[in-house]
Amino acid sequence: MAYSIVNNELLNFKGLKILNRMVLSFIFVLVTFYSVDLYADKSIHIPLNKWSSQRVLSKAVGKVISDSGTPVEYVEINVEDQWGALRRGAIHFQLEVWEPSMKKAFNHLVAQNEIIDLGTHKATVIEDWWYPEYVEKYCPSLPVWTSLNECIDLFKEKPSDNKGVYHGGPWNYGDADIIRALNINFEINRLQTGLELWHELAKAIHKEKPIVLLNWSPNWTDKYSHGKFIQFPEYEEECEINPEWGLNKKYVKDCANRKNGWLKKAASKSLKENYHCIFQFIKQVNFSKEMIIEASSLVVINKLNLEEAAERWIASNSSAIEAWRLNTCM
Repeated sequence: MAYSIVNNELLNFKGLKILNRMVLSFIFVLVTFYSVDLYADKSIHIPLNKWSSQRVLSKAVGKVISDSGTPVEYVEINVEDQWGALRRGAIHFQLEVWEPSMKKAFNHLVAQNEIIDLGTHKATVIEDWWYPEYVEKYCPSLPVWTSLNECIDLFKEKPSDNKGVYHGGPWNYGDADIIRALNINFEINRLQTGLELWHELAKAIHKEKPIVLLNWSPNWTDKYSHGKFIQFPEYEEECEINPEWGLNKKYVKDCANRKNGWLKKAASKSLKENYHCIFQFIKQVNFSKEMIIEASSLVVINKLNLEEAAERWIASNSSAIEAWRLNTCM
């Protein structure tokens, strides 16, 4: 009898030790899990693309968010790669989605419920071929598109070249398709950033050399550099999908890009799920044409660095920012 009692007590003691070890292990797992979660990356990730207004406005909005208590990180990324990053939540929102160059990817992902359309800015946009106004002295038939071939010698890099040069950016909005469809005897000098485009423009203006390049509006040139967009055949939806439309019955895109296109905001689904207050704030953000012109001008004309330009932009648009925050929890 005494042996049984002792034996049972030993078994109970061993069982208690096992139970204690199990409890301690469970507590360790919980602590580890919540510690990892506590120190996980809780930052908002904002993309920085390759044109000045997007970079300045993203930095400015990012500063408003970080000042409200949420850490912010900026991601250097090109337009093509940003869609996958938005879909995965690797970046959380894009403030400047331009219809002429980004409509197709944006609309597809919204329709697939992979990203969120966060609304349209009051500013409308255009992206197309552009030249400084003085070029009309040398080619008076501009801005009609047929003038490009008629005045092709003005746009050659060297007199012996066979083709004129169009200076394009890193964004795909169909410039090669326009050249093919309208039989424009030009080749593309593909530049990697907006600032590289403005460097080419500055060199041409300094020598009053004819140049045609990609430009867009709203932009700093609206205020500081007089010029005009090439008048291609007027845009219609059919131009992009039906070869039978327009002058060329074989190829699509024998027209201009859309004028007065929309400018939208895109968000990842993770922004809505995990950052409700910031999601509501970005929904309220609404850029005017003047706001975008100012943002690009601060870098290109005033020569401010990105941080200085963002601070200056916030200071001059503080009332608008407060209005955007008014009905949110930011």
